[in-house]
Amino acid sequence: MKNIVVLGSSGSIGKNALWVISRFPEEFNIFGLSVHSDTETLLSQIKNHNPDIVCVADDKQARHIKSSLPKDTKLLQGAKGLEDLASHPHVDIVLNAVSGFAGLRSTLAAARAGKRIALANKESMVAGGELVKKIAAEYGAEIIPVDSEHSAIFQCLKSGRDMDVRRLILTSSGGPFREYPAEKFSEISVEQALNHPTWNMGKKITIDSATMMNKALEVIEAVFLFDLPHQKIDVVIHPQSIVHSMVEFIDGSIIAQLSKPDMCLPIQYALFYPQRREMDRADLDFENRFSLDFQPIDNQKFPSVNLARETLNLGKSAPVVFNAANEAAVDAFLMEKIKFNDIFRVVEKTLNNSEPEYVDNIDAIMEADKKGRKIAEEIINGLRS
Repeated sequence: MKNIVVLGSSGSIGKNALWVISRFPEEFNIFGLSVHSDTETLLSQIKNHNPDIVCVADDKQARHIKSSLPKDTKLLQGAKGLEDLASHPHVDIVLNAVSGFAGLRSTLAAARAGKRIALANKESMVAGGELVKKIAAEYGAEIIPVDSEHSAIFQCLKSGRDMDVRRLILTSSGGPFREYPAEKFSEISVEQALNHPTWNMGKKITIDSATMMNKALEVIEAVFLFDLPHQKIDVVIHPQSIVHSMVEFIDGSIIAQLSKPDMCLPIQYALFYPQRREMDRADLDFENRFSLDFQPIDNQKFPSVNLARETLNLGKSAPVVFNAANEAAVDAFLMEKIKFNDIFRVVEKTLNNSEPEYVDNIDAIMEADKKGRKIAEEIINGLRS
């Protein structure tokens, strides 16, 4: 019986994780859950899964929920509470599905405690990749990616030696504006951008998919996860979202991982690795005809991936700043402070106005994030005036 903590349990990945875990009650115990502020969902999950500990990151919401908890459920709160939950000595697996940069400290805490980390928080590797890997190696922690693309790469790499890899190929649905004319990007509404054609996700990652910033973040994440330069990582548009990513080896062989677009499969894989278990909901139907299409990214319309490559060339704190600027820009767009295509401008201008600095500890990363957000906010305010 392994004890599992699900950080970000109220989000789509968190809910899928609980579904997966509940299928194996003799092998997994849901030891802890966390949410940012969705205490209504958390109370329902407590009733269904009876965790030992819960954490609410928002202090105000934590105070409100305290009297509603069962007597034997311990409440933690704030960022410190998340770290304590992620590093709890009774925990075996930490599934980190916290949204955004806020998930980094929890990943580091779990790594220092030597946990298996089922990582769905890509910002942990984007902003703190080198530090996360260093601490994980030092304390014997495992990092198993949960993002469908990185899970696919992780699986495909088992087909050959690392030294024989020619390139990684990340796939992208292209989002809702794949065929949308670039000259109309300024007219895109929040409602339109949140209408993803394939995946059901939270607001932030859905906007990232629409701008293809998610793919930019995934390129940066892949560099740190798989120890390859960005020149060996390509991105292709694949509207069906059936091929989740591919690995090309030096002999020209390309190994792909295919399944229906369902996050339960990579979640289950990360929990059981290196084993596999039965799951019928991701089966492809070969009795009916379907096609797989691929096309290159229009980098003029979606400059996101090229911005990520520029970020990696800059190095040092640039990935932290890239992520900070994107989060600030997405928040501003969701609040209708800027236009859809302004997101690209905010990220690019923030990078151009930042001086890369060495970030070899959490304090330096936090400071770089703070500076990046400040610059981005100034640029956003300039666009509004």
